[in-house]
Formats: sequence, structure tokens, C-alpha cells
Amino acid sequence: MNNFTYEEVNLMALYNTGSRERLIESLTEMRTYLTLSEVELRDLTDSTLDKLYGMTDAEFDALELYPDFI
Repeated sequence: MNNFTYEEVNLMALYNTGSRERLIESLTEMRTYLTLSEVELRDLTDSTLDKLYGMTDAEFDALELYPDFI
């Protein structure tokens, strides 16, 4: 299974819609609103999307996507 970073897990938790496919759609749409100065968030989104594309729906369903903002 893909190893997601702490930041990637929090990003997925914020945009999680319940399925891998819909999360990919949500992150892809969010990415279109980023400005040129938001390079770090764009890179984070891209790395998250790459990992989501590389996993199965079953692997996604096994993830525990809870935000950790402490």
C-alpha cells in the first residue's frame, strides 16, 4: 500500500467524499483554483493524487482518514 505523509492524510481527510474516485475528482477540481504562488499546496496535491491513482479502491477503503490538526 502507498505510504501517505501526514500532510497528505490531512489533505485527503479534508476533501474525503467517501470514495477514491470522488476524492480524486475533488482534489483535481481544488487544484484548478490554486494560484501560482501556492506551489507547496500544488505539490502536495499532486503527490497525493499520484498515490491515489496508484492504489485500488479496496486499499483506499482500508485507510483511516481523520484530520489531525493538533
